[in-house]
Amino acid sequence: MHTADEDSRARRLFWWLQLGGWTAYGSLGYLNGLAHGKGVDYWRLPLGVAITGFLVTLLVRQVLRRAWGLPPARFLAVAAACVLAASSVMGVVFLSLLIDWCGADCRPASTLGYVAYTTGHLYVVLSWVGLYTGIKYYRQLQQQTRQALAATAMAHQAQLKMLRYQLNPHFLFNTLNAISTLVLDRSNDVANQMVQGLSAFLRHSLDSDPMQRVTLKQELDALNLYLGIEKVRFGERLVVETKIAPECYSALLPSMLLQPLVENSIKHAIARMVEGGRLVISAERRGGQLLLGVSDNGPGCPDLPADDSQGNGNGVGLANTRERLRVLYGDAQSVRVRNRTGGGVEVTLSLPFEQGGAPRE
Repeated sequence: MHTADEDSRARRLFWWLQLGGWTAYGSLGYLNGLAHGKGVDYWRLPLGVAITGFLVTLLVRQVLRRAWGLPPARFLAVAAACVLAASSVMGVVFLSLLIDWCGADCRPASTLGYVAYTTGHLYVVLSWVGLYTGIKYYRQLQQQTRQALAATAMAHQAQLKMLRYQLNPHFLFNTLNAISTLVLDRSNDVANQMVQGLSAFLRHSLDSDPMQRVTLKQELDALNLYLGIEKVRFGERLVVETKIAPECYSALLPSMLLQPLVENSIKHAIARMVEGGRLVISAERRGGQLLLGVSDNGPGCPDLPADDSQGNGNGVGLANTRERLRVLYGDAQSVRVRNRTGGGVEVTLSLPFEQGGAPRE
């Protein structure tokens, strides 16, 4: 994520290096000519070559910027072509100025001489390309380091928010109250099942590592711990359906990514309907993207556009999910929220499809 200040500093650094470098090159060329007995009017040659180098490397810069995302082999081929083309242009300009300065006596006697002149500036352009590429790679490495640090901070923040939600007194009160009711009704087996589910859920919450990505299968296993508690509370009022493409079970994603979305659906849709409702969790691969969906058949959200129009949503859980994905994947992700035709809300997450080990059975 580049900020405006970072881009401005990078541009200033480039122009300082570009102007200073070619000014120094022209000055050194002129002093070297004087040291070898050239006349004072020799300045036209190093000045002309320096101006030419300044201009052609600006074109090389544009080509390298466009080719930056290519595979290394193709990028090196483009860079090599730029070096040859730019050095040839500088060589032709230098030879033309040299002949104009000292006459036909300076004209090369053979084709090999012409080739030597046209490739004589190869090392200069090669140095320029190497310096430009090195600085750009260094800045990219710095950017990746900052993104990794930001992702670390966001993951810890997400874990704290997750734990704060999971230990929410309201959530614990509802769960414990449901257990108490089951005990009074002498439904001891069901009560014991619910206690075990709550224990497993809290243990997983405390043991989960926010920095470790998990497979979708593992994420669904963790989600089922939460849903198991809610199913006891809501009984037949909560129907959960999963539509997972087989190849998606081993896809990697940030841990505890789906739970805030499921919690939103239960809280704002299922719990508000007397007859209960249906929750659908889906996953599919579309090209190089993993599409995750959580939808319900509740009353929908009046703050969102109707039908198939897309909105952003403004809940805390959605904001946290959106920020986590933005830090981890940049522009390669998206979060879309919409009111479904016929009722309910659908949240769709899109992130790069990456696979880890085999899914747990």
